[in-house]
Amino acid sequence: MKIGVQLPEVERFVPWPEYRRMAVIAEEGGLDSLWVGDHLLYDLPDGSTRGPWECWSLLAALAAVTSRVQLSPLVASTSFHSPAMLAKQAATVDAISGGRLILSLGAGWNRREYEAFGFPYDHRVSRFAEAFTIIRTLIRHGSIDFDGEYHTLSNCVLDPPARPDLPLLVGSSGPRMLEITMPHVDAWNIWFDDYDNDPALLPERLAVVNRAAEAAGRDPSDIDLTAALLVNLAGTPERHNSRNPVVGEDAAREALAALGEAGIAHVQLVLDPITVETVELATGLVGG
Repeated sequence: MKIGVQLPEVERFVPWPEYRRMAVIAEEGGLDSLWVGDHLLYDLPDGSTRGPWECWSLLAALAAVTSRVQLSPLVASTSFHSPAMLAKQAATVDAISGGRLILSLGAGWNRREYEAFGFPYDHRVSRFAEAFTIIRTLIRHGSIDFDGEYHTLSNCVLDPPARPDLPLLVGSSGPRMLEITMPHVDAWNIWFDDYDNDPALLPERLAVVNRAAEAAGRDPSDIDLTAALLVNLAGTPERHNSRNPVVGEDAAREALAALGEAGIAHVQLVLDPITVETVELATGLVGG
């Protein structure tokens, strides 16, 4: 089972040098991947508004300062860019990284940031369906003509081309999203809130995904199952939505073992708090 870490989002302001230090520590410490949230801003419970750095620029910078770890948005909203441009961004980051990108996609959910930045919030799944078709076609085949309700492309060519086997991951368990994506994706992700951060609740969630894969004519074992795990290894939690964390190194090891037994192939550790020190502690979880 691969183990990665999600880098800070809006827990606090984090300057680029600290992101870089975390990335280097994670890679040198044996973690397998770095994950970056694709969001624009949040209204926090204390009345403040805070936003993270832009996802794709950050991924490109991380690709340039690392050499081994996989990199991915968790997950990229298909609403924040035209789908052809998102495919081009992904191909570029993958090239900078030497083929280490996982292209993780979702429909988005935080209406506040959509309205603030001027993106349409209506018909998100229908918009996603068109965007997903465009993105995967450009990644896999390099060109597309498309005339949809929300997007129109004429002789669009992705050049330089993407790595055709660039893995596609979806982060959604909605029935319609699964119907759209299961015929095509390489991996699926569940956020820790969606199973209450409790590995014992995973089997019923995973059964839904397996049934959707079978309905799409896929062998469920061909789709890597991935999961986020909220962990507190040291310090005072700072996430605004932190609840039911796994506390301490021993409990974290037990939770990771349980995720592996449930069939999870790749875990994103969501560290709370997320600091240079806790990333160092997380590297101690590698290897069980």
